[in-house]
Order: sequence, then structure tokens, then C-alpha cells
Amino acid sequence: MADYIYTMELRLTPNQQKGVTMVQDIARAAGMNVYLTGGAVRDIISGLPIRDLDFTVQGNPLKLQKEFERAGAVIGGTGDDSQTIYITLPGGVRAEVSSARTERYEKTGRPPFVAPATIIEDLRRRYFTVNAMALTLNPGSRGLLMDPFNGAADIEAKLLRILHNYAFVEDPSRLIRASRFSARFHWPLEERTQARYDSAKENNYIEYIRNQAIGYELEQLAYEDDPLNVVRVLEKEGWLKVLHPHWTTAKVDTNGLSQLMKTRQQMVELGYAPDPAPAVLEFLTGKLNDKETADIRKAIPRRDLADAWRDIELHAKELAKRLSGKEAATPSRTWKLLSSARQEMVLYLAVTARQEAVAQKIKNFFTKWRQVQQKIPLPEMTELLITPQLPEYPKIAEEVFMLLLDGKLRSRTEILKFLKPLAPPPPPPPPPPRRGRGAKAAAAAAPVAVPPTTAKKKGKGAAVPVAPVPAIPAAKTPPGKPAAGKPAATKPAAIKPAPSKPAPPVKAPAKPIKKAAPKKPTPKKSAKKH
Repeated sequence: MADYIYTMELRLTPNQQKGVTMVQDIARAAGMNVYLTGGAVRDIISGLPIRDLDFTVQGNPLKLQKEFERAGAVIGGTGDDSQTIYITLPGGVRAEVSSARTERYEKTGRPPFVAPATIIEDLRRRYFTVNAMALTLNPGSRGLLMDPFNGAADIEAKLLRILHNYAFVEDPSRLIRASRFSARFHWPLEERTQARYDSAKENNYIEYIRNQAIGYELEQLAYEDDPLNVVRVLEKEGWLKVLHPHWTTAKVDTNGLSQLMKTRQQMVELGYAPDPAPAVLEFLTGKLNDKETADIRKAIPRRDLADAWRDIELHAKELAKRLSGKEAATPSRTWKLLSSARQEMVLYLAVTARQEAVAQKIKNFFTKWRQVQQKIPLPEMTELLITPQLPEYPKIAEEVFMLLLDGKLRSRTEILKFLKPLAPPPPPPPPPPRRGRGAKAAAAAAPVAVPPTTAKKKGKGAAVPVAPVPAIPAAKTPPGKPAAGKPAATKPAAIKPAPSKPAPPVKAPAKPIKKAAPKKPTPKKSAKKH
């Protein structure tokens, strides 16, 4: 088992990383082993965009609903038969949490018999090798890859391979899934898998598909990065009429869908992360009647997605009305309104707005006004020391941006007039150098270097500097005996220093000078008699 903890943390977005931490903490607190499985692991390894997170726990995840809600997650729906909950984690991260289980099919098209199982048995029940992998999130093994069917090799080869020969017979919805994956990844089916696919299609096993599986496939279309291409492939294979008998590509609003995906990409590049799923379903079914649309909406297992799709047009009209009123009378007010609105509503309205004024305001929000924002900080702000280091900087920058949008700051003079009262005080000047008595006192307190002693040069009387010589410790002698060749030292009497006068500075000992040997006295000569 390879360690993929670094790859997982590198590939997940910050919000997805927080979601993984939340799910693993809640599962551990409940005493359940938890694993990241399915498409999330496949996308982490392959480098493809990670659209959602799939978790598998060894236990019943339905018991964790209240804990997820307390942590800030939104429950989007449940599957009681498969013990699966659909949740939206904080930050808009879609996730599924299901139980580790086995599935035994007695007859094609009938629901399987489900029983609790280990994680390896759960991986064995899946359909494609690239989806039969797991990353453990448990203490001591976090980040280890479990790949019993060598799905990583098929990812490397870019092939779709089924786990066993009866995969398409047991669950015919896997025929639709194979076509959807092949269209999304542009990966072909492995040779044996293609043969099983053709056989199941020829024998019309698709007629045994369950309604629950149809709803799941309808939902997955909303999350595709190129839904129009996927729908065309499904129509070519004959699966689009299985999802709904009156659904064809002719019933798709292709122009609106193409514009939607372009605008979404533009918003992503600007740092937004809108959820396009409700709008994608709206354009995919744009030319179906209300009853047909309602039938498709009813089949979707995620109730939060179905409700958002149902209400998207109503919410878009409300936002357009606000943009046409006094609430958006100025560019600054419009900016604040669009910045606080739901991003998916702004995305949908940018494509469907019929009023020219509303469309122009949204266009300015994405282009013209954003260019003004990028000019901050202004040169005048830097000149006045209004920098990001100031605590008040975000508030000042926001106020300047609003005034620039409304045209209330046009010239350098106006900008400086507005900014000067907000500028921080200049730093104090450096202290002047010390002079006079203070300087003399400081000089007196400084340590004084001891000048080298001088000695007179014998014979010439010139003073020669002599470096101080460190004291040489005396040789040890037996007690009571003087050193050889030297008289016995006598203890000098202690001399008290005069209390009134400070002791004179101690001079460094001069280098001892050898004295000349005393000359022998010569006998006096007797005076001559005259």
C-alpha cells in the first residue's frame, strides 16, 4: 500500500481538506472507521478535477446526521436502503457518506440484498477498477492507498475495466455510467469490458433499470464540466430516452448552456466558485414542458439540488428587480449588492437577463469595475504611508474604491484631499547628538585605555614604550626555605590608604631591568709626600 497523504493534501482544495477533517473527526468520535473512496480517489490519482467527495464508514452513517448538522453541514437527502446520506459540507463541498456493505443480486433489475461488510468487501462490490480504491483516514494509516484490483494501473493506461463479467447484468445503470465516464474522461472501454457492454446492450438489459438509478444518473449530469457533450454521447448510445422518453438534444437550450459554462469559467478565474448544477439542469431541459421537467426533478435524490433548480428562475427575477431599483442606483451600491448575492444567482442572471441595464451592470461587475479595484493601492496612498500594515487599511481601501466607482474622486488633488486626514502621523525625528556637559560626562564615564609604560633607553635617555608584562607565578619552594640565589622575603607592613584622597591609579609594572654587578672596591692609594 502506497502512502498518498501528501498527494491527497496537495490535490484537495482548502474547503475540501476541511471537509475531510470534519468527516473523519465525526466518524472517529462515533467509533467508526472511515475511508475516502470512489471517484474522489480516482480523481486525486489521475489529476482530474475533484468534483465531490465520497466517504465510506464501517457503521451506519444515518446515525451521524445530527453531528453533521451541528458542524455546519447541510443534509441534502438520504438513501435508506443503501444507508447513504447526501450532504453539503461548509464551503459548498458536495459529499456522500455511505456504509461499507456487500450487495447480492438475485435477479436483474431487483434491489440487491445488502449486508454490512469490511472495506475490502465494499470495494469488491463496485463496478469499475478505477472506482474500487480507497484512502484510509484512520489514525496510524491515514493516507494509505487500498487498491486490491489495480485500478491505479488502469488510470495510468486510461482504460475503463469492469470488476466482474456480470457487472452490467446485475445493475444495468452501469451501462449509462460507462458511457458517461467515457465521454467525460475520453477513455475507451477495455476490450473485455467492451464485449460485455455490447452484449448487455444487445440483450436490452437496460429495460430492467431501477428508478432510483435513473435519478442518480440525472443528478450526475448536472455536475459535468461539459454536460452538452455527455448528453450527445448518451443520445447516440440510446440512453437519453431511458432517462426520460421525451428527452433529446433538440430539447436542450444549447446556446444558453454554452454561455453558462463560459461565464462560469470567467467567474472561476476571478476567484469565485459558483455551483452551476441548478442552472445546468435548467438549460438541459429548457425545451421540455412543465410536466416533463417536474418528473425529472422528482427523480433526483438530492432534494436540495431539486429545490434549487425549481426556484432558480424565481430568485433570478428577484435579483433582477433589486438591480433595477434604488438599491442599485449607483455603481458602488450595485457592487455591494452583487458581491453579497448568491454566486449561482449572479451566474444564471448573467446569461438570462433580458433588461439591458441589468445585463450591463453584471458585465461591469465582472470587467470594468474590477479593473478599478485592481489599481488600489493608489500611488497617493503609498505616498502618505497608507499601507496594508495599517489596521485601518481595508476600510480605507474599500471607501476609496467606492468613491472611485461613483466618480467622486477624479483627480490627484481630490484623492490627496480625501486621504490626508486618514494618513498616519509621520515618524518622530531622530534624537540630536549630545553636546556640552552631557557629552563630557559620557566621555568621563567611558573606559580609559591605560597607556603603555615607558622606560629610558640606557645610554641615550630616549623614552621607549614598553608593553606590560604579565606576572609570572613564583616557583614552588618547600616551606621555610628561600628560593635559591634570592634572599628570604619579608612580609611588608600593611599601609592604609588616606581616607581623604583617592588612591592613585595603579601603574602597570615596568619590565625589570637587570642591574649591573657591583664593582669590587679598589684600595685607596696613599698620598705622595712633597
